[in-house]
Amino acid sequence: MSRYTGSTYRKSRRLGFSVLENGKELAKRPYAPGQHGQGRQKKLSNYGLQLQEKQKVRFMYGVSEKQFHKTFLAAGKLKGVLGEDFLKLLESRLDNLVYRLGFAATRKGARQIVNHGHITVNGSKVNIPSYRVKPGDVISVKETSKNHPAIKAALEAIHNRVEFVTYDESKMAGTYVRYPERSELNADINESLIVEFYNR
Repeated sequence: MSRYTGSTYRKSRRLGFSVLENGKELAKRPYAPGQHGQGRQKKLSNYGLQLQEKQKVRFMYGVSEKQFHKTFLAAGKLKGVLGEDFLKLLESRLDNLVYRLGFAATRKGARQIVNHGHITVNGSKVNIPSYRVKPGDVISVKETSKNHPAIKAALEAIHNRVEFVTYDESKMAGTYVRYPERSELNADINESLIVEFYNR
């Protein structure tokens, strides 16, 4: 299945989870979409719960099923806790870190900025959103893109950044300092269910 390109709000309401991580999608209508959205929700099986958790994380990071599974397999080769390593690899994607640094208001917007060649990593242009950034790498806005209206608007709107990145306002550049701790990531995610889904 390819990447979902429909309504983010609709998908968030279906999953009962804020894909944008700000809760706006569920603020007005915290129930499933459709004519019977406010009706009684059926109880999910174990498989249903595992699938729902996988979909929550996949839609949050905006990746295709193929990329998602490939990242899971890569996490399995690391020596830490599988579920946590999996989330760390997803957080290390270039589009996610562009979003975390505040160059874009959403991950979807960050993916577009990367695709259009506005971002460099360690001084070299990278236009692949799934590019895996390593701790210590410097992500910056290309010199010719520093007046890009969407990037400027996103930077003006950001209030705070996660602690595993640092940002230099004068250079419009940020550094991926370290892999995130599990406590710094979304607490509403139960990554063990995703591990169970792929290991069933």
